[in-house]
Amino acid sequence: MTAYLDHAATTPMLPASVETLTCHLHRTANASSLHTSGRRARRVVEESREQVAAALGAGPNDVVFTSGGTEADNLAVKGLFWGRQDDATRRHRIVASAVEHHAVSDSVEWLVQHEGAEVEWVPVDGAGRIDLDAYRDILDRDPDSIALVSVMWANNEVGTLQPIDEVVAAAKQHGIPVHSDAVQAVGSVPVDFGDSGVDAMTITGHKLGGPYGAGALLLRRGLDLAPVLHGGGQERGVRSGTLDTPAIAAFAVAVDTAVAARPSQAPRIASLREELVAGVQARVPGAVVSGDPDPAGRLPGIAHFTFTDCEGDSLLYLLDARGVECSTGSACQAGVPQPSHVLRAMGMDDTQSRGALRFSLGHTSTKTDVDAVLEAIGPAVERARNAGLASRAHGFVA
Repeated sequence: MTAYLDHAATTPMLPASVETLTCHLHRTANASSLHTSGRRARRVVEESREQVAAALGAGPNDVVFTSGGTEADNLAVKGLFWGRQDDATRRHRIVASAVEHHAVSDSVEWLVQHEGAEVEWVPVDGAGRIDLDAYRDILDRDPDSIALVSVMWANNEVGTLQPIDEVVAAAKQHGIPVHSDAVQAVGSVPVDFGDSGVDAMTITGHKLGGPYGAGALLLRRGLDLAPVLHGGGQERGVRSGTLDTPAIAAFAVAVDTAVAARPSQAPRIASLREELVAGVQARVPGAVVSGDPDPAGRLPGIAHFTFTDCEGDSLLYLLDARGVECSTGSACQAGVPQPSHVLRAMGMDDTQSRGALRFSLGHTSTKTDVDAVLEAIGPAVERARNAGLASRAHGFVA
């Protein structure tokens, strides 16, 4: 039996979401068509929009459906940057945290390389939380040249929560719009779009029990945002494309269910995490837990470790062979493992970051999953360390 501890990558679909998706897959209609079936599909889309909005403290008109988090991040970053250019003001600067998801950071870098943008990455502390003094200093320096701020709600690798209220308050003093990637946060911690003051917020379905390929950008009315996709003018004219009615309906059910279940699920998952952390540290001397040590400052379900004298990839495969599925703390681009930019920003060197593993728990996690990790982790680390020592002795590892 497999112990699945990679919920931060994707979590199993909720039964209610599966049922909704299956039901609507049997109904054929384009939600932009004017006939009876088209109007029926449009009603499903609009009711789903209302459901997502109600769960997240937004208005229905704030919800722009997308294919997921990556598209929503691209739309927010590129759309806000392009939308805030005019003849009178050249807003060429983008301010973002140094630990953003690649969907944000790569979008920013693309604008730097192709559109003449300049980026200032806000540094973080050893827990992965942004330096607010440095952030405010950046904003105070020529604020009229800043197109947008992007700071994620919660980090996808180490689980640290960012001080979104203070991020927004500082930006609002200068009239700068704020985008936040809340993909990991929704369903795990309280998220209220209206109360937060953020101008754009990314969410996606497959992180909270919905289908792949469905997400949304919550977007305040009145923002100057240029579309990234052009075509039929759907979704307020900023996201053209035929709406995936079945996926949208299943996504909305997942958002509603995950948010409603959070008060009971989050403490249960946090308890499992604490048992996992204590057990790993007892079995593996020198295992270091990353992220905020205060439970109030982190997601309940992410336990990120670094293991000295280990290669995270080797450790992952050794655990996988024992029926434990997790992920490394490094980004893998084009099949080439690279040290995590998040861990680098937190002050870890490449040697430390190469020994990283992330265990992430979710709504289907049980004590049995934790027990499976604790049974496998000691022998796996020992074997990985021995393999690493042997490789270095023979000059195979730098």
